[in-house]
Amino acid sequence: MEEPEKLVKQGFQLLSEGDYVQALSKFDKAVKADSKNAEAYFGKAEAGMLVPKVSVDEVLALYKKAVELDPKNPYYLTSMGAFCVDIARFNEAEAAYNKAAELDPENAPYYYSEFGVEYSRKAPEAMEQFLDDKTRDIIAKKSLKYVLKAVGLDEEKAKKLLA
Repeated sequence: MEEPEKLVKQGFQLLSEGDYVQALSKFDKAVKADSKNAEAYFGKAEAGMLVPKVSVDEVLALYKKAVELDPKNPYYLTSMGAFCVDIARFNEAEAAYNKAAELDPENAPYYYSEFGVEYSRKAPEAMEQFLDDKTRDIIAKKSLKYVLKAVGLDEEKAKKLLA
């Protein structure tokens, strides 16, 4: 049996070359060789996202498993958060970005701004059938909250600066 680390490395190489099916296969073998390898689950999620036969729920479960095995890795959390934004699971995305910010305070502004901007772009598309002025305002308010948080401002301070 091949070493899980070698399989993971090969998987990421194949992923970078655009061979998602083969990458998925390498990560799958790595997971079978070492069921506690967070990087293998993460790679499998990253590859699975790009392979049509892998369901959204499977990809999300793989991200969650990677985070469960390596809960202090902000990159796994933000990747899962970005995926959740793409599939319109906004509450899970928000929780993932907030957890990443908590774990990595030095880079928290980047996580907050990424969530705020991506939410403002994707939420209106996802909520298209419910999109009235009130819903638009709710989306804008949440997005703005995170962008302000990213630059270290609260609502009151922002209002004073803009007045």
